[in-house]
Amino acid sequence: MTHAALLTAWHDHLALALRRSPHTTRAYHRAAERLLDSLPDGQDWATLAALDAPRLRQHLAQRRSEGLVNTSAARELSALRAFLAFAREQAGLSAAAGPRLRGPRVKKGLPRPVSPDDAVALAEIVSDAAEPWIAARDRAVLLLLYGAGLRIAEALALPASVMPLGERLTVTGKGGRQRVVALLPIVRDAVADYAAQVPYPLDRQAPLFRGAKGGPLAQGMVQRAMARARIALGLPETATPHALRHSFATHLLGAGADLRALQELLGHASLSSTQIYTRVDAATLLDAWRNAHPRAEG
Repeated sequence: MTHAALLTAWHDHLALALRRSPHTTRAYHRAAERLLDSLPDGQDWATLAALDAPRLRQHLAQRRSEGLVNTSAARELSALRAFLAFAREQAGLSAAAGPRLRGPRVKKGLPRPVSPDDAVALAEIVSDAAEPWIAARDRAVLLLLYGAGLRIAEALALPASVMPLGERLTVTGKGGRQRVVALLPIVRDAVADYAAQVPYPLDRQAPLFRGAKGGPLAQGMVQRAMARARIALGLPETATPHALRHSFATHLLGAGADLRALQELLGHASLSSTQIYTRVDAATLLDAWRNAHPRAEG
């Protein structure tokens, strides 16, 4: 079986069967292509399924020698795990019976934003819920976190009286501080779609977002929906609901947003809380630069 045939099957599985975002499909396809390029010709699903941990570790060590940093190496390993799990399924084996390999340690302490494509893909993947109105609800909540920078508690505390949404939304944050955030059309449309489907009456003082039995939606339900979507997309454990708020801030900063304006959008009492994103954005840019220039030093 040619490498091209293997890669075509993998690409179609990602793009058509799993409906991954174009960004994720490209990244996972390239990771599989690099692995196949390091192997002899004539691979098939059975030989790929038989790859052991030492061989995979050797490949990742070579990638690290080319300048791959820890965060990118962790993403590469995640993509290869998914590819080899697919290979085992194609070979008629258990997808879970793969080589055990610990990923590199990723420094904690700074929020790790997800890419814009993956942020939107996470919101779309939750649309696979069994109940259409629950799918619409989870999508709306995630888009509020990424598209408007809300904390999860702020989104879930919104009363039904905010409907219908306009271009601006007043949010009550920590310490009772209020701020005004702008709402993109995709966010307004997602919340309106949910409101049109929810089977419970949206009395003005009742919570906008409801649980399956009609009570206020709990944070744990959103976190579980996000975890399922994260696993489906092969994203790291750092891709949490709160990471979507971090992504909102980091992507705005990268696009040239003023730090003071960002402080107001996020509802930070102190500018020092907002300044962390200058370090996050620098780390993200440096990671991308190192990937593009394997011989770079920094």
